[in-house]
Amino acid sequence: MTTTPAQPTATVRELIRDHYSALTQSERKFAQALLDSYPAAGLASITIVAANAGVSTPTVARMVQKLGFKGYPQFHQALLKELEAKVSGPTQRRANWASEAPATHHLNRFAQAVTQNIEQTFANIDSDRFDRAARDLADTSGRLYVVGGRITRALADYAFTHFQAVRERVTHMTASSATWPHYVLDMAEGDTLLMFDIRRYETNLLRLAELATARGVRVILITDQWVSPIADLARHTFNCWVEIPSAWDSNVSTMMLLEALIAAAQEERWPATRERYERLDELFNATRLFQK
Repeated sequence: MTTTPAQPTATVRELIRDHYSALTQSERKFAQALLDSYPAAGLASITIVAANAGVSTPTVARMVQKLGFKGYPQFHQALLKELEAKVSGPTQRRANWASEAPATHHLNRFAQAVTQNIEQTFANIDSDRFDRAARDLADTSGRLYVVGGRITRALADYAFTHFQAVRERVTHMTASSATWPHYVLDMAEGDTLLMFDIRRYETNLLRLAELATARGVRVILITDQWVSPIADLARHTFNCWVEIPSAWDSNVSTMMLLEALIAAAQEERWPATRERYERLDELFNATRLFQK
């Protein structure tokens, strides 16, 4: 009895990155064409996408099988589902969960979804990339900029508060994109820009990443499992699983990853950070901000 291969759960973009070293030169040509205009370049028929990429139809067929798909139709369907997930708003996301959620109490379903998100997120983090990102975040030879979007600006504010204690030369970019050119004006090669961008991805954040990378700024992106377009520009990209039984996505796994990066950056600078904490406590005592 033969079994039907399961459709891959990772995004097509992630599968391409995971299997890139195993692709032939012509297959890589198609892969790059797809990534350059993702996912639109793969939404036509196999003959059209092959012609647009300048490769043969068999090349496309072989590559999608290497990625784990039975054939091009399954590959095409996966891209369509990704596109639907990216553009779905709160109402549609709530409808999807309502039809698929098990018949248990909301608290249990919520806890299960969040736990799975955390496990999936941390299972897909490359430890070497994590360590390199932590070193960039701790590197005071350049300035650290932090920015978020409509929802993720709360994460950016949280990150700024902690990194400002961990190290010097930290700038929290305001939520208003109209002021961003003033920050970009002072950006220089060797600076680091920590960005948060989850679906629906914001065009102003992508443009900011383009301007920053053009000036030699290292971009660290924290995004979701569908991957913000900023990933094509980022030095380090971290994917967080965010779906929960709600009209909104969850930031629990995103917050856990952020806190892990903050802790790792702190260790990179210890004992200099310890001295900084001690001086900060002296200032808190002088201002009597906290109760004894």
